[in-house]
Amino acid sequence: MEQRSDAGRIAPEGYRAMAALQAYVDKSGLEPPLIELVKIRASQINGCAFCIAMHVRDAKKQGESDERMHLLAAWREAPVYSERERAALAWTEAVTLVADEHVPDAVYREVRRHFSEKELVDLTYAVVVINGWNRLAIAFRKTPQVAATVP
Repeated sequence: MEQRSDAGRIAPEGYRAMAALQAYVDKSGLEPPLIELVKIRASQINGCAFCIAMHVRDAKKQGESDERMHLLAAWREAPVYSERERAALAWTEAVTLVADEHVPDAVYREVRRHFSEKELVDLTYAVVVINGWNRLAIAFRKTPQVAATVP
């Protein structure tokens, strides 16, 4: 698959705006490992190979275990996530899949048990920005940087 375009090169102002939102999220005070789990899970849902590869590498640099990353697609059945992480992952899925059933009240109530109002807004910005990055990477077929290749 060949990359179609380079959004950052073609429209650098838009790219800088996305990067500014990402910088806000990164400095929001949310735990960086939690943000990486959110990025990986949203990218899995969206099928963004570029972002999955990048954020798995980033999460590993922060000490995230392979086991937790492998189990992320089945987080509801895996006993390796905290209640706060589970609430964030449920929120990530609901916001990412907003067209399916909007964001259910039960998901909102659960995430509010674990996140302050400001944290929830920041978590939502994190979900919004990774979904934006996913859409750019998928639309323009950004090639994932991976170590292993098929012969």
